Amino acid sequence: MEDPVGEIPGIIRSLTQSQPSKQRATIETYFTPSASFTHPFCRTGSFEGSRWLIWCIYRWYKILSPRIEITIDGVAYDEKNLTLYVNIHQVFRIWIIPFFNAPVSLVTVLKLVRHPPLPPQPSYSTPINPNERNGSLNKTSSAEKPLYYIQSQNDLYQVNEFFKFFSQFGVLSSLLLLWQFLATTLCVAGATVLWPVTWVEQNVIGGNQEKSIADAARG
Repeated sequence: MEDPVGEIPGIIRSLTQSQPSKQRATIETYFTPSASFTHPFCRTGSFEGSRWLIWCIYRWYKILSPRIEITIDGVAYDEKNLTLYVNIHQVFRIWIIPFFNAPVSLVTVLKLVRHPPLPPQPSYSTPINPNERNGSLNKTSSAEKPLYYIQSQNDLYQVNEFFKFFSQFGVLSSLLLLWQFLATTLCVAGATVLWPVTWVEQNVIGGNQEKSIADAARG
């Protein structure tokens, strides 16, 4: 990638919505050979050749749900730390389970590395049309510009979103929602009943300092 923020939405759509050959070509082009993938359901680790496991994961993902509805809601780039944060929502359907429908939201964290182009990879897949990638793969014409590759992908789900994969009609998600409101009520009760602790922290300890209540009592 030359422009991570501008190119990542198209890369994600190629990974999730394209035919197998283009999906594989996208992984070989944008992921480093030792890239890692982390998800609530699976993990690859990072080692030379781990990119092949990422391809297998995306293949299985598409086999389970051949037609993915996906929307990129926003992209944030921490240039100093070479990290992309992508806010996504998708509708995941498993074709062998009638009426299964999981509309979920997640944040994908992509750690990037910056270095010269990777050496050409032996390919058994059809190349991606440069026009479909905004010319991002035409590296020979822009060799002077730094190129960015994905070193790791970490898909982060809220627990209620994760439960949608297991429960139809939002049953588990609704139960979790009730528990979250109950936990908030317990927080309010705890903060009210133990208000003296707050007073001591404010007036004796002085906030988040390396000083315990016992130290304050000793003066």
